Amino acid sequence: MSGLMRSIKQLTRSPQGQRAIALARRAAADPRKRAQARSLLGRLRGRR
Repeated sequence: MSGLMRSIKQLTRSPQGQRAIALARRAAADPRKRAQARSLLGRLRGRR
């Protein structure tokens, strides 16, 4: 498990990881994207 955590840490510190984090933060701030994510999670959990 520590190997997985080390990989995640390395990814978050890399330029690609920083871009992915920035994209995720931007998407989380957008109300439409937030509603889409909520809808998707509801469908995956079996609720509508």
